[in-house]
Amino acid sequence: MLQLSKVFQPIKFERMLFLNQSSQVLLNRTNTNTIFITLFTICVLKERVFNVISSSVSVCRGGLMWRLRKLLICVLGIYIAIPVIIKVCPSIQAKLVFLNFVRVPYFIDLKRPQDQGLNHTRNFYLQPEEGINIGVWHTVPSVMWREAQAKDAEWYDKSFQSSHPVILYLHGNAGTRGGDHRVQLYKVLCSLGYHVVTFDYRGWGDSEGSPSEKGMTSDALFLYQWIKQRIGQKPLYIWGHSLGTGVATNLVRRLCDRGTPPDSLILESPFTNIREEAKSHPFSMVYRYLPGFDWFFLDSIAANDIRFASDENVNHISCPVLILHAEDDTVVPFQLGKKLYDLAAQSKSLNGHKVQFIPFSSSLGYRHKFIYKSPQLPNILSDFLSAPHPHV
Repeated sequence: MLQLSKVFQPIKFERMLFLNQSSQVLLNRTNTNTIFITLFTICVLKERVFNVISSSVSVCRGGLMWRLRKLLICVLGIYIAIPVIIKVCPSIQAKLVFLNFVRVPYFIDLKRPQDQGLNHTRNFYLQPEEGINIGVWHTVPSVMWREAQAKDAEWYDKSFQSSHPVILYLHGNAGTRGGDHRVQLYKVLCSLGYHVVTFDYRGWGDSEGSPSEKGMTSDALFLYQWIKQRIGQKPLYIWGHSLGTGVATNLVRRLCDRGTPPDSLILESPFTNIREEAKSHPFSMVYRYLPGFDWFFLDSIAANDIRFASDENVNHISCPVLILHAEDDTVVPFQLGKKLYDLAAQSKSLNGHKVQFIPFSSSLGYRHKFIYKSPQLPNILSDFLSAPHPHV
Protein backbone atom coordinates (compact mmCIF):
# COMPACT_ATOMS: atom_id res chain seq x y z
CA MET A 1 0.00 0.00 0.00
CA LEU A 2 1.32 3.44 -0.99
CA GLN A 3 2.57 5.15 2.16
CA LEU A 4 1.16 8.63 1.56
CA SER A 5 1.98 9.71 5.09
CA LYS A 6 5.65 9.74 4.17
CA VAL A 7 5.01 12.14 1.28
CA PHE A 8 4.43 14.97 3.71
CA GLN A 9 7.66 14.58 5.70
CA PRO A 10 9.63 17.84 6.14
CA ILE A 11 12.00 18.81 3.38
CA LYS A 12 15.61 18.31 4.33
CA PHE A 13 17.72 21.45 4.42
CA GLU A 14 20.50 19.78 2.46
CA ARG A 15 18.14 19.08 -0.47
CA MET A 16 16.97 22.70 -0.51
CA LEU A 17 20.58 23.93 -0.43
CA PHE A 18 21.58 21.70 -3.32
CA LEU A 19 18.64 22.79 -5.44
CA ASN A 20 19.24 26.47 -4.71
CA GLN A 21 22.89 26.15 -5.82
CA SER A 22 21.95 24.41 -9.06
CA SER A 23 19.41 27.15 -9.80
CA GLN A 24 21.77 30.15 -9.45
CA VAL A 25 21.61 30.97 -13.16
CA LEU A 26 17.82 31.05 -13.08
CA LEU A 27 17.89 33.36 -10.06
CA ASN A 28 20.02 35.84 -11.97
CA ARG A 29 17.45 36.07 -14.74
CA THR A 30 14.08 35.97 -12.98
CA ASN A 31 12.26 37.83 -10.27
CA THR A 32 13.54 36.64 -6.89
CA ASN A 33 10.15 36.12 -5.29
CA THR A 34 8.87 34.15 -8.27
CA ILE A 35 11.88 31.87 -8.36
CA PHE A 36 11.89 31.30 -4.60
CA ILE A 37 8.32 30.04 -4.67
CA THR A 38 9.01 28.07 -7.84
CA LEU A 39 12.06 26.38 -6.31
CA PHE A 40 10.17 25.64 -3.15
CA THR A 41 7.46 23.91 -5.18
CA ILE A 42 10.01 21.85 -7.07
CA CYS A 43 11.69 20.87 -3.81
CA VAL A 44 8.40 19.69 -2.38
CA LEU A 45 7.83 17.59 -5.46
CA LYS A 46 11.35 16.18 -5.33
CA GLU A 47 11.07 15.22 -1.68
CA ARG A 48 7.66 13.63 -2.17
CA VAL A 49 8.79 11.66 -5.17
CA PHE A 50 11.94 10.49 -3.33
CA ASN A 51 9.96 9.23 -0.35
CA VAL A 52 7.30 7.56 -2.49
CA ILE A 53 9.92 5.80 -4.57
CA SER A 54 11.83 4.66 -1.50
CA SER A 55 8.76 3.20 0.16
CA SER A 56 7.48 1.65 -3.04
CA VAL A 57 10.75 -0.07 -3.89
CA SER A 58 10.83 -1.76 -0.53
CA VAL A 59 7.31 -3.11 -0.96
CA CYS A 60 7.07 -4.46 -4.47
CA ARG A 61 10.01 -3.78 -6.79
CA GLY A 62 9.47 -5.07 -10.32
CA GLY A 63 5.79 -5.87 -9.89
CA LEU A 64 2.66 -4.39 -11.41
CA MET A 65 2.14 -2.12 -8.42
CA TRP A 66 5.65 -0.75 -8.84
CA ARG A 67 4.93 0.17 -12.46
CA LEU A 68 1.65 1.79 -11.48
CA ARG A 69 3.42 3.80 -8.82
CA LYS A 70 6.02 4.92 -11.33
CA LEU A 71 3.22 6.06 -13.61
CA LEU A 72 1.56 7.91 -10.74
CA ILE A 73 4.82 9.63 -9.89
CA CYS A 74 5.29 10.71 -13.52
CA VAL A 75 1.75 12.08 -13.68
CA LEU A 76 2.25 13.92 -10.41
CA GLY A 77 5.53 15.34 -11.66
CA ILE A 78 3.96 16.61 -14.87
CA TYR A 79 0.97 17.99 -12.98
CA ILE A 80 3.18 20.11 -10.74
CA ALA A 81 5.76 20.95 -13.41
CA ILE A 82 3.25 22.57 -15.79
CA PRO A 83 2.23 25.51 -13.56
CA VAL A 84 5.85 25.98 -12.49
CA ILE A 85 7.03 26.17 -16.11
CA ILE A 86 4.21 28.57 -17.03
CA LYS A 87 5.09 30.83 -14.12
CA VAL A 88 8.76 30.90 -15.01
CA CYS A 89 7.98 31.38 -18.74
CA PRO A 90 4.76 33.42 -18.91
CA SER A 91 5.04 33.71 -22.69
CA ILE A 92 3.80 30.11 -22.80
CA GLN A 93 0.53 31.25 -21.27
CA ALA A 94 0.10 33.85 -24.01
CA LYS A 95 0.45 31.13 -26.63
CA LEU A 96 -2.21 29.10 -24.84
CA VAL A 97 -4.59 32.07 -24.90
CA PHE A 98 -4.09 32.85 -28.59
CA LEU A 99 -3.44 29.33 -29.94
CA ASN A 100 -2.47 31.01 -33.20
CA PHE A 101 -0.06 28.15 -33.92
CA VAL A 102 -3.00 25.73 -34.16
CA ARG A 103 -4.03 25.73 -37.80
CA VAL A 104 -6.95 23.36 -38.34
CA PRO A 105 -7.55 22.22 -41.01
CA TYR A 106 -3.89 22.57 -41.86
CA PHE A 107 -3.91 22.16 -45.63
CA ILE A 108 -6.26 25.03 -46.52
CA ASP A 109 -4.82 27.38 -49.13
CA LEU A 110 -5.99 30.74 -47.82
CA LYS A 111 -5.21 32.32 -51.18
CA ARG A 112 -8.02 30.22 -52.68
CA PRO A 113 -11.25 30.84 -50.72
CA GLN A 114 -13.13 29.27 -53.63
CA ASP A 115 -11.82 25.91 -52.42
CA GLN A 116 -14.04 26.43 -49.36
CA GLY A 117 -17.10 27.13 -51.48
CA LEU A 118 -16.60 30.90 -51.37
CA ASN A 119 -16.34 31.52 -55.11
CA HIS A 120 -17.55 35.10 -54.73
CA THR A 121 -14.69 36.02 -52.40
CA ARG A 122 -11.50 37.96 -52.97
CA ASN A 123 -8.31 37.17 -51.04
CA PHE A 124 -5.86 40.03 -50.60
CA TYR A 125 -3.35 41.50 -48.16
CA LEU A 126 -3.19 44.81 -46.31
CA GLN A 127 -0.45 46.45 -44.26
CA PRO A 128 -1.75 47.94 -41.00
CA GLU A 129 1.79 48.95 -40.09
CA GLU A 130 5.27 48.65 -41.52
CA GLY A 131 6.50 45.07 -41.62
CA ILE A 132 3.06 43.57 -40.95
CA ASN A 133 0.91 42.17 -43.76
CA ILE A 134 -2.42 40.56 -42.89
CA GLY A 135 -4.56 38.25 -45.02
CA VAL A 136 -8.11 39.43 -45.76
CA TRP A 137 -11.22 37.94 -47.39
CA HIS A 138 -14.05 40.00 -48.84
CA THR A 139 -17.17 37.97 -49.64
CA VAL A 140 -19.87 39.81 -51.57
CA PRO A 141 -23.60 39.11 -51.04
CA SER A 142 -24.87 35.93 -52.68
CA VAL A 143 -27.09 37.93 -55.04
CA MET A 144 -23.88 39.26 -56.61
CA TRP A 145 -22.43 35.77 -57.07
CA ARG A 146 -22.66 35.53 -60.85
CA GLU A 147 -21.41 39.04 -61.37
CA ALA A 148 -18.41 38.38 -59.11
CA GLN A 149 -16.95 35.56 -61.20
CA ALA A 150 -13.40 36.24 -62.42
CA LYS A 151 -13.56 39.86 -61.27
CA ASP A 152 -10.50 41.83 -60.17
CA ALA A 153 -9.70 43.92 -57.10
CA GLU A 154 -11.17 47.06 -58.62
CA TRP A 155 -14.56 45.39 -59.10
CA TYR A 156 -14.62 44.15 -55.50
CA ASP A 157 -13.77 47.62 -54.21
CA LYS A 158 -16.59 49.14 -56.25
CA SER A 159 -19.00 46.48 -55.00
CA PHE A 160 -18.95 48.22 -51.61
CA GLN A 161 -20.90 51.03 -53.26
CA SER A 162 -23.96 48.78 -53.55
CA SER A 163 -26.82 49.21 -51.10
CA HIS A 164 -25.81 46.12 -49.14
CA PRO A 165 -24.52 46.63 -45.58
CA VAL A 166 -21.19 45.24 -44.39
CA ILE A 167 -20.21 42.97 -41.50
CA LEU A 168 -16.63 43.02 -40.21
CA TYR A 169 -16.10 39.57 -38.67
CA LEU A 170 -13.49 39.08 -35.92
CA HIS A 171 -12.75 35.40 -35.31
CA GLY A 172 -11.67 33.71 -32.11
CA ASN A 173 -8.44 31.94 -31.16
CA ALA A 174 -6.90 29.01 -33.02
CA GLY A 175 -7.43 28.22 -36.67
CA THR A 176 -7.65 30.80 -39.44
CA ARG A 177 -10.21 32.83 -41.36
CA GLY A 178 -10.76 29.61 -43.34
CA GLY A 179 -11.99 27.52 -40.40
CA ASP A 180 -15.09 25.53 -41.33
CA HIS A 181 -17.52 26.99 -38.78
CA ARG A 182 -16.38 30.47 -39.78
CA VAL A 183 -16.84 29.76 -43.48
CA GLN A 184 -20.33 28.41 -42.80
CA LEU A 185 -21.25 31.64 -41.00
CA TYR A 186 -19.92 33.75 -43.89
CA LYS A 187 -22.19 31.77 -46.21
CA VAL A 188 -25.22 32.42 -44.01
CA LEU A 189 -24.49 36.13 -43.75
CA CYS A 190 -23.82 36.68 -47.45
CA SER A 191 -27.00 34.72 -48.27
CA LEU A 192 -28.84 37.35 -46.22
CA GLY A 193 -27.39 40.10 -48.38
CA TYR A 194 -24.38 41.25 -46.37
CA HIS A 195 -20.85 41.90 -47.50
CA VAL A 196 -18.57 39.97 -45.13
CA VAL A 197 -15.02 41.16 -44.53
CA THR A 198 -12.82 38.99 -42.34
CA PHE A 199 -9.10 38.62 -41.76
CA ASP A 200 -6.43 36.83 -39.78
CA TYR A 201 -4.86 38.90 -37.02
CA ARG A 202 -1.11 39.30 -37.06
CA GLY A 203 0.45 35.93 -36.26
CA TRP A 204 -2.57 33.91 -37.46
CA GLY A 205 -2.89 32.06 -40.74
CA ASP A 206 -0.79 33.69 -43.45
CA SER A 207 -0.62 37.04 -41.66
CA GLU A 208 2.78 38.23 -40.51
CA GLY A 209 3.92 39.29 -37.05
CA SER A 210 3.34 38.05 -33.52
CA PRO A 211 0.01 38.17 -31.67
CA SER A 212 -0.84 40.52 -28.84
CA GLU A 213 -4.05 42.09 -27.60
CA LYS A 214 -2.85 45.52 -28.67
CA GLY A 215 -1.83 44.28 -32.11
CA MET A 216 -5.11 42.43 -32.69
CA THR A 217 -7.10 45.53 -31.79
CA SER A 218 -4.94 47.69 -34.05
CA ASP A 219 -5.48 45.29 -36.96
CA ALA A 220 -9.25 45.38 -36.41
CA LEU A 221 -9.27 49.18 -36.28
CA PHE A 222 -7.26 49.37 -39.49
CA LEU A 223 -9.72 47.07 -41.30
CA TYR A 224 -12.69 49.03 -39.96
CA GLN A 225 -11.26 52.29 -41.29
CA TRP A 226 -10.35 50.64 -44.59
CA ILE A 227 -13.96 49.50 -45.05
CA LYS A 228 -15.41 52.80 -43.89
CA GLN A 229 -13.43 54.67 -46.55
CA ARG A 230 -15.16 52.56 -49.21
CA ILE A 231 -18.75 52.45 -47.99
CA GLY A 232 -19.29 55.97 -46.73
CA GLN A 233 -22.48 56.21 -44.68
CA LYS A 234 -23.81 52.72 -45.41
CA PRO A 235 -24.31 50.45 -42.36
CA LEU A 236 -21.22 48.73 -40.97
CA TYR A 237 -21.66 46.12 -38.22
CA ILE A 238 -18.97 44.48 -36.11
CA TRP A 239 -19.35 40.77 -35.29
CA GLY A 240 -16.99 39.10 -32.83
CA HIS A 241 -16.88 35.45 -31.81
CA SER A 242 -15.26 33.99 -28.68
CA LEU A 243 -11.85 35.66 -28.24
CA GLY A 244 -12.89 37.93 -31.09
CA THR A 245 -15.57 39.42 -28.82
CA GLY A 246 -12.77 40.82 -26.67
CA VAL A 247 -11.18 42.35 -29.77
CA ALA A 248 -14.59 43.65 -30.85
CA THR A 249 -15.35 45.45 -27.58
CA ASN A 250 -11.83 46.91 -27.55
CA LEU A 251 -12.40 48.21 -31.08
CA VAL A 252 -15.88 49.58 -30.45
CA ARG A 253 -14.79 51.28 -27.25
CA ARG A 254 -12.04 53.04 -29.16
CA LEU A 255 -14.47 54.08 -31.91
CA CYS A 256 -17.00 55.37 -29.38
CA ASP A 257 -14.31 57.31 -27.54
CA ARG A 258 -13.60 59.04 -30.86
CA GLY A 259 -17.28 59.80 -31.37
CA THR A 260 -17.58 57.45 -34.36
CA PRO A 261 -19.47 54.36 -33.09
CA PRO A 262 -20.34 51.53 -35.49
CA ASP A 263 -23.95 50.89 -36.43
CA SER A 264 -24.17 47.80 -34.19
CA LEU A 265 -22.03 45.34 -32.24
CA ILE A 266 -22.82 41.61 -32.33
CA LEU A 267 -21.11 39.35 -29.79
CA GLU A 268 -21.29 35.58 -30.27
CA SER A 269 -20.27 33.45 -27.27
CA PRO A 270 -18.65 36.33 -25.37
CA PHE A 271 -16.94 36.41 -21.97
CA THR A 272 -16.56 39.16 -19.40
CA ASN A 273 -12.76 39.32 -19.28
CA ILE A 274 -9.92 36.94 -20.04
CA ARG A 275 -9.22 36.27 -16.36
CA GLU A 276 -12.72 34.96 -15.70
CA GLU A 277 -12.76 33.06 -18.98
CA ALA A 278 -9.41 31.37 -18.23
CA LYS A 279 -10.67 30.32 -14.82
CA SER A 280 -13.81 28.83 -16.39
CA HIS A 281 -12.13 27.17 -19.37
CA PRO A 282 -12.20 23.34 -19.42
CA PHE A 283 -8.40 23.25 -19.75
CA SER A 284 -8.12 24.81 -16.30
CA MET A 285 -10.42 22.30 -14.65
CA VAL A 286 -7.65 20.07 -13.30
CA TYR A 287 -5.90 23.07 -11.71
CA ARG A 288 -8.83 25.24 -10.67
CA TYR A 289 -8.70 24.23 -7.02
CA LEU A 290 -4.92 24.08 -6.79
CA PRO A 291 -3.59 26.50 -4.15
CA GLY A 292 -1.96 29.35 -6.00
CA PHE A 293 -3.98 28.83 -9.19
CA ASP A 294 -4.41 32.57 -9.72
CA TRP A 295 -0.72 33.22 -9.08
CA PHE A 296 0.50 30.48 -11.38
CA PHE A 297 -1.92 30.88 -14.29
CA LEU A 298 -4.01 34.06 -14.19
CA ASP A 299 -1.21 36.39 -13.16
CA SER A 300 0.87 34.93 -16.00
CA ILE A 301 -1.80 36.05 -18.45
CA ALA A 302 -1.76 39.55 -16.99
CA ALA A 303 2.03 39.58 -17.27
CA ASN A 304 1.58 39.40 -21.05
CA ASP A 305 -0.69 42.46 -20.99
CA ILE A 306 -3.71 40.37 -21.99
CA ARG A 307 -7.00 41.53 -20.48
CA PHE A 308 -9.80 41.64 -23.08
CA ALA A 309 -11.92 43.44 -20.50
CA SER A 310 -15.31 43.46 -22.19
CA ASP A 311 -16.98 44.00 -18.82
CA GLU A 312 -15.18 47.35 -18.60
CA ASN A 313 -15.56 48.19 -22.27
CA VAL A 314 -19.37 48.04 -22.21
CA ASN A 315 -19.32 51.08 -19.94
CA HIS A 316 -17.76 53.07 -22.79
CA ILE A 317 -19.80 51.73 -25.72
CA SER A 318 -22.65 53.73 -27.24
CA CYS A 319 -24.20 51.63 -30.01
CA PRO A 320 -26.75 48.76 -30.16
CA VAL A 321 -25.40 45.48 -28.76
CA LEU A 322 -26.65 41.96 -29.55
CA ILE A 323 -25.33 38.98 -27.59
CA LEU A 324 -25.79 35.39 -28.82
CA HIS A 325 -24.89 32.47 -26.56
CA ALA A 326 -25.65 28.75 -26.44
CA GLU A 327 -26.52 27.25 -23.07
CA ASP A 328 -24.36 24.19 -23.79
CA ASP A 329 -21.21 26.18 -24.58
CA THR A 330 -18.39 24.37 -22.77
CA VAL A 331 -15.59 26.70 -23.92
CA VAL A 332 -17.05 30.03 -22.83
CA PRO A 333 -19.69 29.26 -20.18
CA PHE A 334 -23.18 30.60 -20.84
CA GLN A 335 -23.08 32.36 -17.47
CA LEU A 336 -20.27 34.65 -18.64
CA GLY A 337 -22.26 35.79 -21.66
CA LYS A 338 -25.29 36.42 -19.47
CA LYS A 339 -23.19 38.31 -16.95
CA LEU A 340 -21.81 40.53 -19.71
CA TYR A 341 -25.35 41.23 -20.89
CA ASP A 342 -26.43 42.20 -17.37
CA LEU A 343 -23.51 44.63 -17.16
CA ALA A 344 -24.29 46.08 -20.58
CA ALA A 345 -27.96 46.49 -19.71
CA GLN A 346 -26.95 48.62 -16.71
CA SER A 347 -24.33 50.64 -18.59
CA LYS A 348 -25.00 54.38 -18.66
CA SER A 349 -23.23 54.72 -22.01
CA LEU A 350 -25.66 52.20 -23.52
CA ASN A 351 -28.71 53.93 -22.11
CA GLY A 352 -31.06 54.59 -25.02
CA HIS A 353 -29.43 51.94 -27.22
CA LYS A 354 -30.87 48.52 -27.89
CA VAL A 355 -29.16 45.80 -25.82
CA GLN A 356 -30.44 42.28 -26.46
CA PHE A 357 -29.49 38.81 -25.25
CA ILE A 358 -30.52 35.73 -27.25
CA PRO A 359 -29.97 32.35 -25.54
CA PHE A 360 -29.99 29.08 -27.47
CA SER A 361 -31.26 25.98 -25.69
CA SER A 362 -28.87 23.13 -24.90
CA SER A 363 -31.23 20.80 -26.76
CA LEU A 364 -30.18 22.47 -30.04
CA GLY A 365 -26.56 21.38 -29.63
CA TYR A 366 -25.00 24.61 -30.92
CA ARG A 367 -22.35 24.61 -28.22
CA HIS A 368 -19.50 27.09 -28.80
CA LYS A 369 -19.39 27.59 -32.55
CA PHE A 370 -22.50 26.32 -34.28
CA ILE A 371 -25.02 29.10 -33.73
CA TYR A 372 -24.83 29.71 -37.47
CA LYS A 373 -27.00 26.58 -37.84
CA SER A 374 -29.96 28.24 -36.16
CA PRO A 375 -32.87 28.71 -38.59
CA GLN A 376 -33.88 31.65 -36.38
CA LEU A 377 -30.64 33.55 -36.95
CA PRO A 378 -31.86 35.48 -40.04
CA ASN A 379 -34.93 36.75 -38.20
CA ILE A 380 -32.89 37.54 -35.09
CA LEU A 381 -30.56 39.73 -37.14
CA SER A 382 -33.39 41.31 -39.08
CA ASP A 383 -35.34 42.17 -35.94
CA PHE A 384 -32.31 43.50 -34.08
CA LEU A 385 -31.03 45.61 -36.93
CA SER A 386 -34.55 47.03 -37.38
CA ALA A 387 -34.61 46.38 -41.09
CA PRO A 388 -35.73 43.59 -43.41
CA HIS A 389 -33.08 41.40 -45.01
CA PRO A 390 -31.11 43.77 -47.23
CA HIS A 391 -31.55 41.71 -50.41
CA VAL A 392 -35.34 41.61 -50.14
